[in-house]
Amino acid sequence: MYRKILVPVDMGHLDKLSRALDTAADIGRHYSADICYVTVTNSAPSEAAHNPKELADKLADFAREQGQKHNLSTESRVMPTADTAVELDDRLLDAIRDTGSDLVVMASHAPGIGDKLHILHSNGANIVKHSDVSVFVVR
Repeated sequence: MYRKILVPVDMGHLDKLSRALDTAADIGRHYSADICYVTVTNSAPSEAAHNPKELADKLADFAREQGQKHNLSTESRVMPTADTAVELDDRLLDAIRDTGSDLVVMASHAPGIGDKLHILHSNGANIVKHSDVSVFVVR
């Protein structure tokens, strides 16, 4: 049913992604699907890496570890952007198209006051709205 699963990953917050990562691995094993871990970044240093090259190396290592841990075929992709806050959804949509993914498994942010006041938007909802692939949002 699914051939390739795209999993957005924030390397600075892996501790908050365990349920989404486990869900993607379970679905990947069930359907013998490949998994592509993707992150969107700009060139500014972050808590995850000093530069995009270091981040790409860390993400590749992470994908390899996940593949070995779950006995899955994995790959990684870093999507560069000038402004992650503004272009995150567009770069994820690009990644879906570029990789030929037919399922996205992504973590939800914990609901808070920003959601109630409609200050924050939902990345998952935007991916659903602007993509023709299935999206599994894991809370």
